[in-house]
Amino acid sequence: MKLPIGTIINVLAIIAGGSIGLILNKHFPEKIKAIVFQAIGLFTIVIGLQMAIKTDNPLIMVFSLIIGGIIGEFLNLEKKIDNVSESIKLKLKIKDNGFTQGIVTSFLLFCVGSMTIVGSISEGISGDRTLLLTKSILDGFSSIALASSFGIGVIFSAFPVLVFQGGLTLLAGLFQNFIKAQIITQLTAVGGVLILGIGINLLGIKKINVINLLPSLIIVVLITTISMLI
Repeated sequence: MKLPIGTIINVLAIIAGGSIGLILNKHFPEKIKAIVFQAIGLFTIVIGLQMAIKTDNPLIMVFSLIIGGIIGEFLNLEKKIDNVSESIKLKLKIKDNGFTQGIVTSFLLFCVGSMTIVGSISEGISGDRTLLLTKSILDGFSSIALASSFGIGVIFSAFPVLVFQGGLTLLAGLFQNFIKAQIITQLTAVGGVLILGIGINLLGIKKINVINLLPSLIIVVLITTISMLI
């Protein structure tokens, strides 16, 4: 079993970039923070669209989002994550209104993408960390901009990134014979829709409950796998 060294480097890059962003945050006037926030929102929408259009079966995407959304609402994931976030804030005495949004937004941007999925799987199967090392550089710079707008929550997103991305690497090593290109494509596309939702939230166009749509990332794997067996 290969250790997720690429993910560990990625996490350190996020923490380093987020720390720089926090320092810059204290020196940025509000109008600069606002334009940075809008730029991140527009960038997020572009990234989401690029990922979403990669789907080769829109029906799988739609059903995954619908079923995943229903499961998320039934489980009330948003409230549960908010409660965990508030608990962390209280224990660590963090006074940051954007803490939860910073964690969720950063986690999805850092983890729900083709570089994450393909990079983690490549490291798990062959030990090739090229994609994850490239992603680490991009995430490091992205976390500077994110932390300058969202605050310390961006740094805390490094921990779920470690669990998710590192776990994906370990699982890829164990189940490498079952991971197909079609699954990666559909998973990336659904992830793109969620990222698109984040962009819409950032720009204040409409409130999209992205957290409760997260189960769709699991549902799309199941539906795609079933469709390949039929």
